[in-house]
Amino acid sequence: MLTALGADPMLCGYKPKHIEDALAVLPIKGLHQEKECMQQVYTMLQKQNIVVPPDTVFEEHTEVLHLRMERERSPRNCIPMDLRQPVYRIMLQHALGSVLCVQKKWQPFDLLHSSTIEAVYPFEFSDTGGENSAKHQGNYLWGELTWPEAQQRLKQVDVAILPVGAIEQHGPHLPLDTDAFDADYLARKVAEACSRPRPLVLPLISYGVSYHHNDFSGTISINNDTLSRLVYDIGINAARNGINKLLIINGHGGNDATLNYAAQMINRDAHIFVAVDSGETSDVDIDAMTETHNDVHAGEIETSTSLAIRPHLVKMELAQKNVPEFSSRYLNFSSKRGVSWHAYTNKITANGVMGDPTKASIEKGEKMWQVMIAHLVALVDDLKSMTLDELYQRRY
Repeated sequence: MLTALGADPMLCGYKPKHIEDALAVLPIKGLHQEKECMQQVYTMLQKQNIVVPPDTVFEEHTEVLHLRMERERSPRNCIPMDLRQPVYRIMLQHALGSVLCVQKKWQPFDLLHSSTIEAVYPFEFSDTGGENSAKHQGNYLWGELTWPEAQQRLKQVDVAILPVGAIEQHGPHLPLDTDAFDADYLARKVAEACSRPRPLVLPLISYGVSYHHNDFSGTISINNDTLSRLVYDIGINAARNGINKLLIINGHGGNDATLNYAAQMINRDAHIFVAVDSGETSDVDIDAMTETHNDVHAGEIETSTSLAIRPHLVKMELAQKNVPEFSSRYLNFSSKRGVSWHAYTNKITANGVMGDPTKASIEKGEKMWQVMIAHLVALVDDLKSMTLDELYQRRY
């Protein structure tokens, strides 16, 4: 490859004998590279009258000499914001320019001046407030748009995020709105970190199916029918406005069955793509960060994520360990073979905690938010960049 580029391999430590042997064996063994890179190298070597493998189909792929940006393998926001411009400038000094993959074709574009280069790096953690956060809100919060602004934004993007939570007890140490606040926070942070045009975030549904927590004061539950009808009506009207892909971010496990039912009905009647994420995109990563099994409610995970964004509302002096144990391994919440089952919470725990909040920390919470945001950003950017046909079947 160095020879093909007209460079001197000896500058990289190769001896003349190494170079001679490598070029001599090339016609026999060939190169172990991706197809496009291999063909470009062969083409450049042939122009220098260097023998390449016989019966080789030569086709120039000059895109390999450029900085290639592709949605899955090399997204433009894959480098932290403060390093992005300097790193890209260095890389472009050694490339013929930058190219972008659009509908399976490489097209030249100005990387350093593209709008999406400003997209937030998914693994960077930022707090809820501040000028930077406020600056972006008007772009993607559905409820803050005027109708002419909504009309314009709906011409630019067909993806919407609907956060759904719950108002219920979270042990003696966490606020009642933990599930609602977290779902809304996650939806906003995901939209903020997505490339432009950002997805629209619908107003939060704060109440959920929480009857199983009714024995604890402060819990406000709504019926499955009420929640499913509300989500269905919102989805149908979002589709009427031009939304083709609706992602429901669920902050409360008790909503799972109801939200999936509503999603099916929206898909059936509006023929749009609807998905529900109750943590599936990041559960495997977050489980690896925790020390506690069966940590499912007001434990290590939720206390850590709350400490990271609302420490003033966490009463760590009241946090108590209460890790549930069950007679059958198939009932364990952490079991990969566990069945879905339902019970009133007070049958399992006296203080409303299922897990170990004493093992929580701000550092764990920040990492958990980073992972959750990053995976959902990747999902939303996938949804945003593809048509419905491309979503249903791989087209590239």
